Amino acid sequence: MTKATERPARQPSMADVARAAGVSAQTVSRALRDSPNVNPETKKRVLAAVEQLSYRFNAAAKTLSSGRSHTIGLVLLQSGGYYSRSAVTAGVEAAAGEAGYAVSIATIARLDTGLMERSLSKLADQGVDGIVIAVPLISVTQKMEDITRDIPTVTLDGTRTAGARVLGIDQKEAGRLATQHLLDLGHRQVWHVSGPDEWIEARQRRQGWQECLAAAGIAAPPPLEGDWSPGSGYRQGQVLAMIPDVTAVFAASDEMAFGVIRALRERGRSVPGEVSVVSVDDIELAAYCSPPLTTVRQDFYRSGAAAVALLLDGTDPAAGEPLVSASLSVRDSTAPPRP
Repeated sequence: MTKATERPARQPSMADVARAAGVSAQTVSRALRDSPNVNPETKKRVLAAVEQLSYRFNAAAKTLSSGRSHTIGLVLLQSGGYYSRSAVTAGVEAAAGEAGYAVSIATIARLDTGLMERSLSKLADQGVDGIVIAVPLISVTQKMEDITRDIPTVTLDGTRTAGARVLGIDQKEAGRLATQHLLDLGHRQVWHVSGPDEWIEARQRRQGWQECLAAAGIAAPPPLEGDWSPGSGYRQGQVLAMIPDVTAVFAASDEMAFGVIRALRERGRSVPGEVSVVSVDDIELAAYCSPPLTTVRQDFYRSGAAAVALLLDGTDPAAGEPLVSASLSVRDSTAPPRP
């Protein structure tokens, strides 16, 4: 092959540096970010490998010299609420852009610790300055703990690690507030269409519902589990429509509530004439469905923007969880039960 046709040599990767230094790629990433969790001897080997391989021309080497990549990582779940995911992304990107940061997005197909580890490792290898996690994973691994300890991390009502701060509404309070609203209207029982059990938010909202009923001396009926989609709400709404004593339903999300309302109406149960329906999220469509939906408000766009602000202000995670009080938007889908 002549010089004219020779392909340029491949730029060395972080994996190449890791092999040369005899450490993991994650350790290289930590060393390049000057993490205090890398001992001096290991860091010396990493920097020697960087110099030997001329890795300084990579993005991570630029981060080493400047101390910042001006990039924020965002981890999202592909499934779940479409509107909430889009609004969070828009909020993160808008706030990051205003602060002069780019956003690198990593998505996982399902709630799985292995997928979460790979997404966090990908962002760590890119040298991001901070991470926003919008995934409600309950299980946490040591690797996830290590990465979120080394990189400033904010989680939006989702995965809890020791190093991450949690931002969002009190989900248990949201469930309690929705349920109490129906009891205050005079309903003697409240049925619940819950989210998937593996989601933190679903468990907390269900707990709030159960505790509110218990405080009123009411035994909670078995929850009907959905998957956040309107279709799952519709299926469970068909079940509820066949129970004559049902007068009040708390759906764990607006999208499921839309399905519940349609199913009730198709079965001849008017809303709110015969059955009141309340939910959580207050997405934009909630005010425009028929009837307009009573729901506990979550401002996803604002939460995404606030997460970026929290990352950039350098607040110590030990300061606690900045949970926001839940608020109820009362509309026309709830009313007192018929006499």
